[in-house]
Amino acid sequence: MWSRRLVLGVLVLPLVLLVFGDGPAFRTRGPELATGPRPPRGLPQPALVSRREWHADEKLVREKPHYTGAARAVFVHHTGNPNNYDCADAPELIRAVQRDHVRQDGWDDIGYNFLVDRCGTLYEGRAGGAGRSVLGAHTKGFNADTVGIAAIGNFGPGAEVPGPMMDALVKLVAWKLRPGADPLGTVDLVSTNDESRFDEGQVARLHVVSGHRDSFETRCPGDALYARLPELRERAAKLRATVPGHSAAARLRPTF
Repeated sequence: MWSRRLVLGVLVLPLVLLVFGDGPAFRTRGPELATGPRPPRGLPQPALVSRREWHADEKLVREKPHYTGAARAVFVHHTGNPNNYDCADAPELIRAVQRDHVRQDGWDDIGYNFLVDRCGTLYEGRAGGAGRSVLGAHTKGFNADTVGIAAIGNFGPGAEVPGPMMDALVKLVAWKLRPGADPLGTVDLVSTNDESRFDEGQVARLHVVSGHRDSFETRCPGDALYARLPELRERAAKLRATVPGHSAAARLRPTF
């Protein structure tokens, strides 16, 4: 029988093949925004496992966090790990993602702002404060004013997306989008990188809740999870509608 360490090695290996499609945006907003106010919240922050709790390797971090505008859109990813991991091993899988993003891809830290495991546990990703608008390195060309969330697993054709994972994604998306953003709507974002599906400077009309493949040539977040995005949008919109300022009338206002 394989040891647990060997099993984890097998679970981590697919990350090498997946992470190269992401990358940092040009930092058009300066780090001075780090001292700005936190965006208002109408929903409570979901329970999150902090970087300290999943034992992020802070020695790997090459640069202090940079900040951007409140989230106008969310990009959903998957990590590419096999789906039969023990949820107790999720922190080790996340540490492997962090190592790959820094050592192989040359980024400052883990690229995703948040991650979620198949048991529905949410994890703080990139450093800078879960309640802050941290500039990630998750969606090439569209890191500014957006949030990247990675589902731990591989959700290609025929894969099952666990119910607890979907429940957690709904809560996180509903909470993290800025006030007035409509999870059912679209948003115009300007590409900062020619390597995305859109030329640098081109305006892209994207779903407020998008999959990685909507902006980059990739299969991420897998056909199975991508097919669940309409449900994610509906449920996040309903949850936000329970909070003053996120009603249907409020969503009619422009989101830019």
